[in-house]
Amino acid sequence: MYSPHDFHRRGGELYCEQVPVARIAQAVGTPCYLYSRKTIVEHVRKLRAAFRPLRPLICFSVKANADLAILRLVVREGAGLDIVSKGELYKATLVKCPPERIVYASVGKRPDEIETALRQGIFCFNVESEPELEEINAIAGRLRRVARVALRINPDVRARTHRHITTGTAESKFGIDRRTAARLLRTHDAFPWVRFIGLHLHIGSQITEAGPFVEAIRRAGDVLARGRRAGLDLEWLNLGGGLGIVYRDERPQTPREFAGKVLPLLRALRVRLILEPGRLIVGNAGALATRVLYVKQGGGRRFAVVDAGMNDLLRPALYDAYHEIVPVRPPPGSGSGSIRYDVVGPICESADVLARNRRLGTLEPGALLAVLGAGAYGSTMASNYNGRPRPAEVLVAGRRWALIRRRETLRDLVRQDVTPASLVR
Repeated sequence: MYSPHDFHRRGGELYCEQVPVARIAQAVGTPCYLYSRKTIVEHVRKLRAAFRPLRPLICFSVKANADLAILRLVVREGAGLDIVSKGELYKATLVKCPPERIVYASVGKRPDEIETALRQGIFCFNVESEPELEEINAIAGRLRRVARVALRINPDVRARTHRHITTGTAESKFGIDRRTAARLLRTHDAFPWVRFIGLHLHIGSQITEAGPFVEAIRRAGDVLARGRRAGLDLEWLNLGGGLGIVYRDERPQTPREFAGKVLPLLRALRVRLILEPGRLIVGNAGALATRVLYVKQGGGRRFAVVDAGMNDLLRPALYDAYHEIVPVRPPPGSGSGSIRYDVVGPICESADVLARNRRLGTLEPGALLAVLGAGAYGSTMASNYNGRPRPAEVLVAGRRWALIRRRETLRDLVRQDVTPASLVR
């Protein structure tokens, strides 16, 4: 089983590395996100070691967690960044990620985004459609710069994961079908300002087995061979991200096990490798600390109403995702572990449920809970819904910790609002 992390108990109390979670919650308030530096660094290093024979370019997926401190950390570990917007490119610039370690995905790149990325000299675009390829070629020609691109192949492979995070099937909006991709490579002379460097695959997220990747690589290999027969030097294959972690009872492969399955195929294709991990690096490095506001009963159920809601952690409402929730300190009383709760937030939506029917012992107002596995797609999907400021975020390193994102204030909620006097009386 893979997904080691540094949340553990000492004397019954939950720690992140060597710092009590309760100490952090007391200092910065709740809800708050906290991350283990050690976990993030170790995951980057294990992934690099597993694929070392192919000298991989590992580009951390910024959409998984976009905190500048975390981005700086992975960049200093030698990783690049996988970006999907001009805003993420701006963040990559702020953390001084070398442009030759930046890959630009996204199914809908705006012309101004393409131009900015070209001017900054990013490594390559992952191209999602023929019209996008034409747009990149036109903008690159106007700028007199050659654009490096990898065609994103839709291999029509179904991974066993949630339908909202399955991206490699024919009916999804992502990628180019193999027949069209082969034609674009064969007619590459029509794109004089584009240099085709390889292919890109991303078949989904939270995938716990190698089989779908193996099949996708095989299907991409046929397109790769056609492109080479057309005279192109296709050096790179980008496998995207999507490697799963443990949220509940999953048994995902380790990086080494995954590499063992796909390395022989990649060697046979004679390619360099790009990986775009996000969840694998930071998912189990993070937790969301939240405090119980009220305990109530109704309809035969017991509810723990907490101060974190779906605006802070959207995954349970959006994907019906499971996150383990544990008391930060042992609950009072003995034999109380059988008490079950629905852990719900304060948002005015029926979907605002973080967990259902969980054994948490005797909970009282003020008790601290930790929502584990919240490091990926937690803070990046947070919002101000219901007029709620987004949480504080903290990075822990051994015995030390520091704030990496302050809690938003009420003033932050209206900072961008404008009231035109001519229209509002």
